Amino acid sequence: MCLIIIAIDVHPQYPLVIAANRDEYYHRPTAPLAFWDDMPDVLAGRDLAGGGTWLGISRTGRLAAVTNYRDPAHQDPEARSRGLLITRFLAGSTPADVYFKNLINAGENYNGFNLVAGDMGRLWWMSNVSKEIKELTPGISGISNRLLDTPWPKIETAKSRLRSVLASGSAIDVEDIFNLLTDTAAPQDRQLPDTGVGLEWERMLSPIFVASDIYGTRSSSVILYHHSGKLTFRERTWQVPSPRPTPIETRRVDLDIRPEPVFRKKQINGLKKLSQ
Repeated sequence: MCLIIIAIDVHPQYPLVIAANRDEYYHRPTAPLAFWDDMPDVLAGRDLAGGGTWLGISRTGRLAAVTNYRDPAHQDPEARSRGLLITRFLAGSTPADVYFKNLINAGENYNGFNLVAGDMGRLWWMSNVSKEIKELTPGISGISNRLLDTPWPKIETAKSRLRSVLASGSAIDVEDIFNLLTDTAAPQDRQLPDTGVGLEWERMLSPIFVASDIYGTRSSSVILYHHSGKLTFRERTWQVPSPRPTPIETRRVDLDIRPEPVFRKKQINGLKKLSQ
C-alpha cells in the first residue's frame, strides 16, 4: 500500500471511510480481494510473493493496512515481509495498541513501515522508523511512504478531495472516491520530497495514481462502514502498464460486522483462567 486516507466520524452515516491505492512492481504476483482458504475469516487481496497483504479486514471487524517507508539507503533484502504483520493481526485477538507495543521492539526485523490497525471503533498507527504509536482521532488522516500526515502534495490533495466527497453528509457515491484515487496530476518539482530515489522516480511516484512502464498503482480500495454495522469493501484492479487508469475488475464484498463485545471477551478470558 502506498496511499491510505482514513476518515473517522466525518460523515454522519459512515463513522469510518477508507480510500487506498496499492502501488507495486507489475511483475509481483498478486491475488485479488477474497476470503482466504487458509484463513477463512480474513478478507483481503494477497501478495503471492510474500504471503501477506496490504489492506484487510476480518469477519469480526478487525482491520489493518501497511505502507512502506521509502528509504532506499536502509533497505534490507533479507528483511521479513511487512504484509505478514497484517495477517498476524487480523487472525489474532490482541488489541491494536498492545500489538503495536509488542511490535515496537521487533520492528528492526522489517524494512521501514507504517501500520494502521484496530477495529471499527478505534484505529491506531505506528511506525518502526519513528517508533511512535498514536490513536487516530476524528477527522481525515493520510499516510503514504513517510510518516502519518506528512504533508506531501498527494496526501494533501487526497485528504481535501475526500473531505469534499463526504461534506454533504448525504449518500456516498463510491465512484467519487474511486475518481479521486485515479488522480494522475503531478506537483511541481519544487514540491517534491527528496527520499533518495532520484528526481525521475520522485516525479513518477508523486501523483495519487502512479503509472510507469514497470511500477504503479495495481489496485484501489474503498471501505465504507455504516453505523448500522454494515460494511462494504470494494477493490478495483487496474490494467498495467497503461498510460491512464483503465479498470479490469471491481470486486465488492458486503459484511455485517458484529465484533465480540469487550466486556463479554473479558468474561470468557476470566472463565478460561478459572478453569485451568
